[in-house]
Amino acid sequence: MRVTYFALSAAMMLSVVAIPAYADHDAPIVKTANGEIVGEAVTDTVAAYKGIRYALPPVGALRWRAAQPAAPFSGPFKADAFGPACIQKTKLTKEEQAASGATPTETSEDCLTLNIWAPIKPEKPAPVMVWIHGGGFVAGASSLPFYDGTSFARHGVVLVSINYRLGLLGFFAHPALSKTAAKDEVQGNYGLTDQLEALRWVQKNIASFGGDPANVTVFGESAGGMSVLSLMAAPSSKGLYAKAIIESGLGWHKVRSATEAEADGVTVATALGLTGANATPEALRAATPDALIAATPKEGNGPFVDGQLLKQNLIAAFSKGEVQQVPIIIGTNSNEGSLLRPTAAPKLLADLPPAAVVGARAYYGAAATDDYALARRLFRDGAFTAPARWIARHVSASQPAYLYHFDYVAHYFRAKSDGVNHGFEVPFAFDSWKHIAGASFILKDEDRAETAMVHSCWVSFAKTSQPTCTGAVEWPKYSAEKDALLDFTLPMAVVKTGFEKPMLDRLEAKQKAMDPLVN
Repeated sequence: MRVTYFALSAAMMLSVVAIPAYADHDAPIVKTANGEIVGEAVTDTVAAYKGIRYALPPVGALRWRAAQPAAPFSGPFKADAFGPACIQKTKLTKEEQAASGATPTETSEDCLTLNIWAPIKPEKPAPVMVWIHGGGFVAGASSLPFYDGTSFARHGVVLVSINYRLGLLGFFAHPALSKTAAKDEVQGNYGLTDQLEALRWVQKNIASFGGDPANVTVFGESAGGMSVLSLMAAPSSKGLYAKAIIESGLGWHKVRSATEAEADGVTVATALGLTGANATPEALRAATPDALIAATPKEGNGPFVDGQLLKQNLIAAFSKGEVQQVPIIIGTNSNEGSLLRPTAAPKLLADLPPAAVVGARAYYGAAATDDYALARRLFRDGAFTAPARWIARHVSASQPAYLYHFDYVAHYFRAKSDGVNHGFEVPFAFDSWKHIAGASFILKDEDRAETAMVHSCWVSFAKTSQPTCTGAVEWPKYSAEKDALLDFTLPMAVVKTGFEKPMLDRLEAKQKAMDPLVN
């Protein structure tokens, strides 16, 4: 762990305001620890630097090894194009497309790059936000258009977006790999080691882009939000960021043990045509990316308790307060149930006592007109809303926590909408509608006003650790006593106390009965 080194580096970088050099208007040049990077001026006030390698290519002998720092550039690096997305399934069903948001055009196992949007010639070190994309740990990319960071940079924030290994290349354990690993080497959570290495790269280099390494906000949505929670629970992330935002990041989800992850790895090895537990590291590393995609379990995968990077599951870490002590924003959307497949609804309801189903139907009323609608609402609150409130409560014991519910649907979609689908808050937070093909043409003035307001909340939090939202009411800190959140809805936003409290209390009691650590 190199926290002391990074803290010292940050202090040294803060002693001088580092301003990027500009050979001409179109080619901003930045000197980093790895060499010169040549970006591009995307507006008069914003420069972009794309496809920057932050770690060695995780290929060959480095497949299923912790991320290693990138080597120096052989010459000036022209950062004018995104790097390829990490290996993932690109032929998706409609359901998979809806869950992942979009499909990248190019993928590669050599994918550990990041992108930066920065204010041109800032007067002082700017706050930094590091974005971790979603996609169920099996899909997604930092290059997708709704993650464009121009608006953040235009409002004085250095925005960094990263790629990290996905699927079986990012999260995989097998007895043969464990036996041959070095004593203290992180095993299995390779995608998380990528995220940590990207954060270390930011600490070393972001001052050269005008950013403040002492004021970094890490944020993400869905699997990105789950990643942020995992980073908060990882002791080795200390000192790499100062605050966090979790968008639709669950919290009570299943986190496998190392033993379970290795058992899953044996199953994968068998599916690859290898000898299960007796497969060799060489044979595993010889598997093609396509074969690994085909062998990925349908339920996906993700971070697990490896005993090194993650020493305990998220419920235990937050219950005991053994997480990074940083201010947070956390929240969920009104139609997170958009993730629930119609075929999964009967099982969800069948797993509940009949009296509980009757009670839930009565509680939700018009919002649960049929079994599928009821299941979606229960899924939303059980998997997303209740855990977000629970995490906010635990964090609020030592740090400011701000809880939200996102229920603003753009005007064009309202007639057909059951609320804000999973992930649909992202273009509001990024103010990135103009980068999504055709989207800006369907927005009305009220949509633009809501976008500007939501975006200002995220920008303000990055700058001051307090989300002051332009044109909206004051967003109160969360406390168990007041149980207040900010509801992004019409008009603009409103403060609500005791949001869905009867149902969330019941769901928390149910979760506690299954896991006593849910205190």
